[in-house]
Amino acid sequence: GALEFAKAANARGVTIFYISNRTADQAGPTVDNLRKAGFPIKDASQYLGKNTPLGGCQDSGSDKGCRRQLVGRTHRVLMHFGDQLGDLVSIASNTPAGREQAVRPYLGWVGERWFMLPNPSYGSWEPALFNNDGSQTEAERRRQKLNALRY
Repeated sequence: GALEFAKAANARGVTIFYISNRTADQAGPTVDNLRKAGFPIKDASQYLGKNTPLGGCQDSGSDKGCRRQLVGRTHRVLMHFGDQLGDLVSIASNTPAGREQAVRPYLGWVGERWFMLPNPSYGSWEPALFNNDGSQTEAERRRQKLNALRY
């Protein structure tokens, strides 16, 4: 439904920005891929990749906060979509408690202005479960994943 939603929003005059952790120099091929898939994108200015010049703000690592702010300087942001929490909010401490603290002020926006399209394959959620310790065995990581399931 992502393509249909994007097309419907575009038809109503909504400008869609694609904030990605692909690098800024990959804009050309990425924009081409979006167009080939049918996503509305007029030009490369709607693609904000890693290392996009941000004028007074500097993202660190895979954080997208400055790129989100850049969009907000010229546009009223109606909705955010992402496949992990860091697409919606900057996370200062990648622990379960740190992630909860980062999103807590915005919980009322979840499902109204913020939408998560979960990616169970990878994301910053996974190392948060292991205290960001990649040296643990696969069995221990699996145990911690199962322990983290709440439902």
